[in-house]
Amino acid sequence: MKQIYMIWCLLCCLTVYVQAQPNNTMQQTKKKELTILLSGASFASVDNGWFELGCEALHAKGINRAIGGEAIADAANRMSRGELYSKQELEEVDVFVIMQVHNHDVYNQNGFKKDYRDYFLPFTRDNYAAAFDYVIKKYLSDCYQLQFDKKSKYYGMKGGKPATIVLCTHWHDARVTYNESIRKLSSKWGFPLIKMDETIGFSKEMVHPETQQQTSILYADDQETIDGVVYGWHPNRGKDQYIQQRMAAVFVDVMKSLNL
Repeated sequence: MKQIYMIWCLLCCLTVYVQAQPNNTMQQTKKKELTILLSGASFASVDNGWFELGCEALHAKGINRAIGGEAIADAANRMSRGELYSKQELEEVDVFVIMQVHNHDVYNQNGFKKDYRDYFLPFTRDNYAAAFDYVIKKYLSDCYQLQFDKKSKYYGMKGGKPATIVLCTHWHDARVTYNESIRKLSSKWGFPLIKMDETIGFSKEMVHPETQQQTSILYADDQETIDGVVYGWHPNRGKDQYIQQRMAAVFVDVMKSLNL
């Protein structure tokens, strides 16, 4: 009898386990697909590939609004006109990634407005830091205001939609002015930072032992000179390029760390 009872208990436990499996599978299936919005210029446009590769690895929906030749001022102006993202996209976006990496100070707080609505529009390219301030404050405000929109799924939710903004360094460490100031901006707001300059696999501090030139030149389509030193400018483009795959891997690591 004791053996029969033990067998019966095991069968009951197995039945409970089996019945639980479909529920777990259903919960995993119902998990929301991550949606990531990217703003940037030539280093982030779709012909690069790192963002698209990263979204594929994350099984995420990517919305790439980067346009070559633009600056953060252009992104701010597009936001002011409601062209950077639609109302529906605002509802869906989980992460807003900003990769406007021109070599300017984006932290200097001269001329900042407490309320983003007080900025004079349209922005020109004479104050990169102010344009960054506008973009950040407007996105946070847009997410907050959804709590008052009866058509929004965040209607009535205190604070509105939780806003996640992620900033980026330049793809390598030569643009010191920008890289140092974006770190200050990241710290000021408490935003995650994609540190490509630290994890890309080489540094401006050491030249390549074979070429005796900056390693970034090997991975770039063209060159730029900063403080008298020649560096790689735009990284080799295309999903099949090593440097794009490397940038994607760094991007994916940061996205995974957010646990969204």
